[in-house]
Amino acid sequence: MLSTAPLFLLALGLPALCFSQMNMGQMGHMEGMGQPRQHAPSFAQTIEAHTTSGTSVEPNSTPVPMLMTMRGKWMLMFHANAFVVDTQQTGPRGQDKFFSTNWFMPMAQRDVGPGRLTLRAMFSLEPATVTRRRYPLLFQLGETAYGRPIVDGQHPHNFLMELGALYDWRLGSNTLLSFYAAPVGDPAIGPTAYPHRASAMEDPLAALGHHQEDSTHIADDVVTVGLTHGIARIEASGFHGREPNEHRWQVQQGAIDSWSTRLTLQPGQNWSGQYSYAFIHSPEALFPAENQRRMTASIMYNRPFRDSEKGNWTSSLVWGRTRTGDHNLIQNSYLFESLVRFASRNNAYTRIENVDRATELLLDDQPVPPGFDEESAGRVQAYTFGYNRDFDLVPHLSSALGAQVTAYTPGARLRPVYGSNPAGVTIYLRLRPFGHHGH
Repeated sequence: MLSTAPLFLLALGLPALCFSQMNMGQMGHMEGMGQPRQHAPSFAQTIEAHTTSGTSVEPNSTPVPMLMTMRGKWMLMFHANAFVVDTQQTGPRGQDKFFSTNWFMPMAQRDVGPGRLTLRAMFSLEPATVTRRRYPLLFQLGETAYGRPIVDGQHPHNFLMELGALYDWRLGSNTLLSFYAAPVGDPAIGPTAYPHRASAMEDPLAALGHHQEDSTHIADDVVTVGLTHGIARIEASGFHGREPNEHRWQVQQGAIDSWSTRLTLQPGQNWSGQYSYAFIHSPEALFPAENQRRMTASIMYNRPFRDSEKGNWTSSLVWGRTRTGDHNLIQNSYLFESLVRFASRNNAYTRIENVDRATELLLDDQPVPPGFDEESAGRVQAYTFGYNRDFDLVPHLSSALGAQVTAYTPGARLRPVYGSNPAGVTIYLRLRPFGHHGH
C-alpha cells in the first residue's frame, strides 16, 4: 500500500480542485485559460493539452480524468493511476506476487507570448512497490538488472519518469510550432505508451510488445521539435538511447546519440494514427555494440456514448518492429486493446497480442554465456480479458475492484519450457484522483 499514500494525500489535500473528464481538445484551448470552449476541438487544441507522456496524442474526444484548478494565470492539473495487485501464474515458469504499479503526473500551464508553456513531471514509486526488480509477466523480455536479462518479468518504472518543458507557438488557428526539452522524457516514437493509453488504463500489467512499441517513453536528454497544421503533425527527436538500468531512483543521463521521427494524423474527432521510425544507439547494456532500428504504426479510436458521463468505447491497434544488431534479428509485435466504460461505473476490456520472442527468454534469468547470439525463439499469443467496477471509498478518489485472466499460446520451441497452455490470473484495486463539477 506504499504506492497509494501520495495519491490519498494529494486527493484529500486539494479540495479546491475541480474534476474534469472532458476531451483533450477542450482541455487544450481555454478562453483566457478559464472555461473550456464548447465547439469541437481542433488537432492543435488537443496537442496543447499535453495530457499524455512526451508529445504523443490520442483522439480529440478521449476522456481525461484529472484534478484541475486555476491559480492566477496558471492552470494546475494532476493525473495519476495506481494499482494494488496480486497476480498468480500457472506452468513451469509461472510465479506469484503481490505488488503495486503506479504513476503520478502534476502539470502546470499558462499562456506566454504567442503560445502556451507547459511544465510537467511524472513520478512512480515502483522502485519501492515492485520488489526484486520485477513483477511476474510470462514471456516478457527487455532491460537488465545487475548484469542479467530480465526474463518472464516486467521491470519497475523509474522514480522520475518524466521532467519536461513544452512550448507551443501558435502560428495560426490550426498551426503550431512545438518544442519539448526533457532531462527525462519521451521522444517521438510510437503511440502513447501503455501506462497512459486510454485503451489500457484499467490493465495493471505491461503489454508483451512493450519493447517493440513504446519502451522509449522513459529516455534521457530528449529534445523534440514538431510542426502541426490542420490534421497532420510531423516531429523529430534527439535523445540518449541506452535503456534505464537497475538504479531506478537515479537520473541516468548521457550524450544525445539516437534520433526518431513521427507523423501523426487526426482525421476526425474520434480517430488518431501515427507512423514512426527511430535509430536507437546501444539500447541494451548486455549487448553494447548492437544498435536498434524501430518502426511503429498505430490507429486509435474513441467513441463517446450519447451521454458521455455514462461511458465511452476506446480501442488501439499497434504494430512494432525492431531490427537489432549486425545479425539483423527482427522482432514484430501486434497488439489490439479495447476498453468500454458503461453505466458510469463499469469497465470491461481486452488485450490481444501476437509477439516474436528471442532465445534470451530461454536463459531463465541466468547470465548471458560468452559468445551468446540472440536468435528467434518463435511467437507467443496472449489473450487478456478483464472487468472492474468503481465504488466510493474516499472523496476525490475513484476506486475500483477488478480482475483479469490471461491465456498464453507459446510456439513449438517454447512449449517444452513453458507448457502448452500457461495462464495468469490477476486481481487488483485501482485508485485514481477525481473531483466534482462546480467546485
